[in-house]
Amino acid sequence: MTYLFVITILWAFSFSLIGVYLAGQVDAWFSVFMRVALAMCVFLPFLKFRAVPGGLALKLMAIGAIQLGLMYSFYYHSFLYLTVPEVLLFTVMTPIFVTLLNDALDRRFNARFFIVSVIAILGAVAIRYDGINSGFLTGFFIVQGANVCFASGQVLYKRLMAHHADIPQHTVFGYFFIGAFMVAAICFVAFGDMSKLPTTPIQWGILTYLGVVASGIGYFAWDKGATQVNVGSLAVMNNLLIPAGIIVNVVIWNRDADILRLSVGAGIILLALIINERFADQSRKAIQS
Repeated sequence: MTYLFVITILWAFSFSLIGVYLAGQVDAWFSVFMRVALAMCVFLPFLKFRAVPGGLALKLMAIGAIQLGLMYSFYYHSFLYLTVPEVLLFTVMTPIFVTLLNDALDRRFNARFFIVSVIAILGAVAIRYDGINSGFLTGFFIVQGANVCFASGQVLYKRLMAHHADIPQHTVFGYFFIGAFMVAAICFVAFGDMSKLPTTPIQWGILTYLGVVASGIGYFAWDKGATQVNVGSLAVMNNLLIPAGIIVNVVIWNRDADILRLSVGAGIILLALIINERFADQSRKAIQS
């Protein structure tokens, strides 16, 4: 849990740095490309080639392509439609996707996910009840695409490394970033806008920090932490980032935010989580009995 707590604090600042200094100013595809490229460079020196099974390397690359490459592609573009607190609140669905995917791989299904999802969506509507438009809905669903990718990567990495517990994770994690880099490079070449590259030292500095620290060190520590806790704890830790990120954003950058509306929406979304956990507790008790 220590890894997950530390990275939660680290990532709490990342949302605001992107929303305030990069979104709409620096091409999102370039931001993704640079962030992933720098993260990959952090782990390339530790990478082992000959001692790693080919199947493991390919699987790690696939997981990286999904959890980081595709996730960032969704995530960075969501800031073009939503405020930082909204992006944070809408990531509330991530733990639900974590549990849902894990249950699907175990060939289990529970209808509670539909109920919880509907309640969470109502919470999102409450935040912008007088400003629901196509842009807001687009942003909401873009965040859900990022949530699915992030949740999938965590579950798949946790399951994969459970079968390779004897391999030091830092010696193979470079493959994760190689997979993400391939996706980021293709997207930047295909969709990038060279006229919107960083123009200030602050923007370059933030991208460097996000790539080396938040992504390079952050994702390794997060996924390593995911292998050391159960799925339930992993799901809960995904949502600890939401209040941490909102507090950082409101206190430092967004003091004019509509606290009442955010609180009402967050309360409804929290209700969805409580219902989800109640159902989960009942399921666990039923299995144990």
